[in-house]
Amino acid sequence: MSNASSKQIAVIGAGLMGAGIAQVSAQAGHPVVLRDVTEEALERGLAGIRASYGKFVAKGKLTAEDAEAALGRITTTTDLGAVAEADIVVEAVFEQLDVKEAVFRELDKLAKDGAVLASNTSAIPITRIAAATRRPESVVGVHFFSPVPMMKLVELVRGYKTSDETLATVRAYAEGIGKEVVVVNRDVAGFITTRLITALVVEAAKLYESGVATAEDIDTACRLGFGHAMGPLQTADLTGVDILLHAAHNIYTETKDEKFAAPEVMARMVTAGDLGRKSGRGFYPYEGK
Repeated sequence: MSNASSKQIAVIGAGLMGAGIAQVSAQAGHPVVLRDVTEEALERGLAGIRASYGKFVAKGKLTAEDAEAALGRITTTTDLGAVAEADIVVEAVFEQLDVKEAVFRELDKLAKDGAVLASNTSAIPITRIAAATRRPESVVGVHFFSPVPMMKLVELVRGYKTSDETLATVRAYAEGIGKEVVVVNRDVAGFITTRLITALVVEAAKLYESGVATAEDIDTACRLGFGHAMGPLQTADLTGVDILLHAAHNIYTETKDEKFAAPEVMARMVTAGDLGRKSGRGFYPYEGK
């Protein structure tokens, strides 16, 4: 289903997020180059995409032919130079400013003039990432949610110098792959969603740490009282306690706002390796589940 509006997409990072972004882009008809530093990482990413397409086919949401065609639109490489032809480059590497800055310095040298350079960050100000380039007007935040093939929301984040044209291009791309977008007009740390969930998780963890209520009761209160699909401590376990601690640290560093100062229990959990579902234990135990 390739179409006239299909653009060449390059995705940097073949982890869970990068692979998901490559998957939905290829499914919508875009040719995609997926880049990571090792062949092993690329093979893992591609295996995840294949398995995900397989589930969609099994559920009747995608035909086997369309899945095969989408897979055929994805090429993998360890060469960052492959971004040279891309119209839109989406960076999905580790959520750390120095790592992202290093990637964007290289993208600045390698990407063609007029290419959109997008960062899939959940909390780092886009203006800081853009400052690593000589084309900050072309840099924009495009925050996907995990798992990318299932989650409809994308936050578009305007950096201090992001142009209207860059924002319009990335909006058309996000909506074209079936996402619903919200626009963050002022580049604050944590944007909308990470800021809200981090404040809620930090407060829930403080209530838990001080023995005010159990994790179960805090989560039940949010589910039944506010209509949340999942309580904040369950959300922390699903996202990763380490990821949310990192987000809280980023936002607190930027704002010095006490509501983002994570309680000690979160740091102790991360040190002990209780990161949530991925490690078998977080605010709840998951061993054997």
